[in-house]
Amino acid sequence: MAWLKVLAPNRGLTKHPICLRIFNAFDGQSCDNIFMMMNTTERAAVAAIEVKGLSKRVSDAGGELTILDDISFKVSSGESVAVTGASGSGKSTLLGLLAGLDVPSEGTVHLLGTDIFSLDEDGRAKYRAAHVGFVFQSFQLLANLTALENVMLPLELAGKSAVEEAKAALAEVGLEHRFNHYPSTLSGGEQQRVSIARAFISRPAVLFADEPTGSLDVLTGARIIDLMFRLHQDHGTTLVLVTHDGHLATRCGRSLEIQAGRLITPSAEPSTDTSTAKEPATQA
Repeated sequence: MAWLKVLAPNRGLTKHPICLRIFNAFDGQSCDNIFMMMNTTERAAVAAIEVKGLSKRVSDAGGELTILDDISFKVSSGESVAVTGASGSGKSTLLGLLAGLDVPSEGTVHLLGTDIFSLDEDGRAKYRAAHVGFVFQSFQLLANLTALENVMLPLELAGKSAVEEAKAALAEVGLEHRFNHYPSTLSGGEQQRVSIARAFISRPAVLFADEPTGSLDVLTGARIIDLMFRLHQDHGTTLVLVTHDGHLATRCGRSLEIQAGRLITPSAEPSTDTSTAKEPATQA
């Protein structure tokens, strides 16, 4: 359910068959316009992501805690950027703010030219559905849907043709023989490949990946990363990757390091060459 909540926090009364199958497994609730797709016209003239003065503070028993402090940077369209830092440094909080899953204490995030915090929660959910893909450490597949149905979901909920597109997306990640398998019958690497196919099926302008190999063994993780970077290059998607793995970060065109909530990377400006990621160490 966490994956659906990322893209659409509200549920209504639409009687879409896949909506009903999902929410019948969760107290019989249905959903309404989870993926209301927007125009995906190219916005090459603007930065894919522009962050200015971003801060996040929360209060606890000890007083006010600063999680992020005055973060500013830009990411160009088609660029691959790693966000690195130790556990607890604030990098996953930053990713949540970039996607509009949380709201900052101060600062702005422009995603494809739109100030996402000028939108309300529903507006941000619709905007993510139209322009953003996600890959999670824990896969976030729906257990009561097959691999094919999990990948179909974004297009189905947007009222778009999905079956052939989902089959093609699964074939692209090497799972054409697993269409009708449920997540429980798939290996960890296969589940993450389904997640990647789902993330790319809507041709998102921006892909956010949060520790995508954290639940995988080293060899499987390397293959998954090779696959993700190949699709990033093939589709021209802007990639923002959160990782504590320094070797993985070197695969990106640029790294932004967070320490104790502050950006310490010398340059937060986009790299001049966004056409290719660095060469993989392992073939998918």
